[in-house]
Formats: sequence, C-alpha cells, structure tokens
Amino acid sequence: MTLTLKQRLNAYEQLMRLDKPIGILLLLWPTLWGLWFAAGGLPQPDILLIFITGTVLMRSAGCVVNDYADRNFDPHVERTKNRPLAAGVVSPREALALAGVLLLLAFGLVLLLNPLTVRLAFAAAAIAVIYPFVKRVFPLPQAWLGLAFGFGIPMAYAAEWNALPKVAWWLVLATMFWAIAYDTEYAMVDRDDDLKIGVKSSAILFGRYDVPAVMACHAAFLGLMAWIGWWQMRDVLYFAGLAMAVLLVALQYRMIRSRTREGCFRAFLHNNWVGCVIFIGLAADLALNLRVLR
Repeated sequence: MTLTLKQRLNAYEQLMRLDKPIGILLLLWPTLWGLWFAAGGLPQPDILLIFITGTVLMRSAGCVVNDYADRNFDPHVERTKNRPLAAGVVSPREALALAGVLLLLAFGLVLLLNPLTVRLAFAAAAIAVIYPFVKRVFPLPQAWLGLAFGFGIPMAYAAEWNALPKVAWWLVLATMFWAIAYDTEYAMVDRDDDLKIGVKSSAILFGRYDVPAVMACHAAFLGLMAWIGWWQMRDVLYFAGLAMAVLLVALQYRMIRSRTREGCFRAFLHNNWVGCVIFIGLAADLALNLRVLR
C-alpha cells in the first residue's frame, strides 16, 4: 500500500495513540504526583519539562510496541481491527523503527538528569517493553501495567532527591491499584474477544466479581493515597482533592454496574478526572503551605 506523506504521518500518529491522549494523561498524573511530592511544590522547570516530554515519548513507544506484539491478535478484536498495524497500513519493520526512535529520544532526555535517574530509566523501558508479552502468560497483566505507569514516581524522586525514599514505592503501589481498577474497566470492553483469542486480563480473572474487584482496587488506591497524605503531613486541600476523587469513583460504579461496553469504556476514560483532581488538591495544598511558610 503506497501512502502519501500526510497519510503515513497520520498512521504513525494513530500508532502512537496521539489522537487518543487518555493513555498519556493516565501515565502523566502519577508522574506529576511524584514530582510535586518530591519537590515539595513546583518542581524545577527543566525537570518538569523533561518528565512531561518523556511521558509522551514513552507512552507513544509503549503503544507502538504493544501493537507490534498484538499484530496477529488485533485484527480479530472489534475495537482494534482498524489500528495501522492490524490493518496493514504500517509494516512491522516500520513500527519497530518508530519505537526505536521514540525510545532513543526519551533516553536522550534522561541523560540530562543524574545517574540514578538514568539507571531507573533502563528499568522503566524494560518494564514498558515487556508489558505486551505479559498478557500472554500472567492472569493479572494490569498489575504489571500499574508498575509501568507508576515508575515515573521513583524516577521523579531520583531526579529531585538523588535517592529513593520509601514513600516513592508506596505511591507506586497506590498507582498499581488504580491501574488495575481502570484497566479492568477497559478490559471489560474486550472480554469476549480476549477469551476467543486467548489473551489474559483482570476482567477474565475476576469474572462475575469484576465490578466489586474494580471498586475494591479503587478503595485500596484512595485509601493508600489518604494514608500517604497523612504520613507526608498534607493538609485540607489535598484531602479535598481525594474527596472529589471518591465522588468520581462512585460515579464510575454507576457506569460499570451493568457491564455494557459503552459504560465500561466511559468509566475508563473518566479516570483522567480522578488523577486530575488528586493532582490539583496536592498542588494547591503544597502551594498554600509554601505561602504560609513565607
């Protein structure tokens, strides 16, 4: 298939999911939590810019690798059959080359940070690249996804502190529970197709207990975030953000309780606002405390 330059760029954009930024946002929010917690407020502008750009690059690379790994499965799934690799618009070789360029760009950014952050970047890249293959053998791949999406947190602490305090790993654990919750909602959309092609997911693992499991993971996530806030001596604005997140999660229950594809997908997208209100509460709380100290 011969494509014009514009068509090829559009195909690459779809392959990187730049046309669907929800994945970037779900990766970005925990990274921003980590940066603000580590910096005690607004991070250094250069570090903030590196992490935001790196988030976009790594999420894009992860999507390309995922589609490469799933290129023989996606044509059989209703939601993914029109993706560029599945539809034959982009070749596997092109996809690997694109992923390589994105990873190299991300690595170039990390080299601007300290050696500890660089070492963690290798681990982050490995976790991201391995994830698509975990779905073949591990019944709860959403936990691995949560590790991948939370790994920006220890990197943020490494960049700011040149150390890895315990709180960084507790934040990663909280993010893992959040990812299991929202990606189970996502997996509920594809459950019938995944069963046919043999891909494992939390929606399949939890079965008829999928809705209670999603809400239990949300509860664990928010409970851990509340405990971390208390441990880190956060104030009322932080907990106000968490209270808003609780209300948003309650709305998600109404979206998924009937297990419709549309409702489950809407609930998945809704998690962007959960991450957003927690970040706003954290940033506002830290900004207020800094003003009081001055």
